[in-house]
Amino acid sequence: MTAHTPPAFEVIARPEDVTPELRRQLVACWETVANAGGAVIAAGFPLPPVSADDVGPVVDELVRGLDPRRGRLLVAVIGDALAGWLIVRRDLHPLVAHCGVVNHVQTHPRFRGRGIGAALMDRVRGVARDEMGLERLTLAARAGLGLEDFYRKLGWVEVGRWPGALRIAPGDDRDEILMSLAL
Repeated sequence: MTAHTPPAFEVIARPEDVTPELRRQLVACWETVANAGGAVIAAGFPLPPVSADDVGPVVDELVRGLDPRRGRLLVAVIGDALAGWLIVRRDLHPLVAHCGVVNHVQTHPRFRGRGIGAALMDRVRGVARDEMGLERLTLAARAGLGLEDFYRKLGWVEVGRWPGALRIAPGDDRDEILMSLAL
């Protein structure tokens, strides 16, 4: 088995820290992952196939939402290439400000099988707890892809399901699996 270079991580909390090159790579990664069947379909773009023109405005909206008090972009980089990324956010409402939500977890297909997703999910724990002061994380995953098993192996607990909430295509409805992780 060939050893792979481990990723370097960068935590970005301000829109101005997302360079044009990083933005380009975020868009390209999301386009590639979505078109490869990944469960990262955002409300702002159509069902696959998607193009950079579909994904770019959604990335721009996510970047505009970065704020040291509220949200972080966590990227995993190998060499000069974006290997994976995710977003972690807090709701500022006082009843839930101790909890965060993890969204858009993705590994570029070129880097799959190297533990990038698990490394991102491990790293986000520390970012959420130590940088953002969060006590719990939540996420929603699409059933039918084995994602709940992936997250369960990393310590996440299934706390509920929305049966048939996600319509992938006519006749292909999937449960939305709600998961939680105490920090």
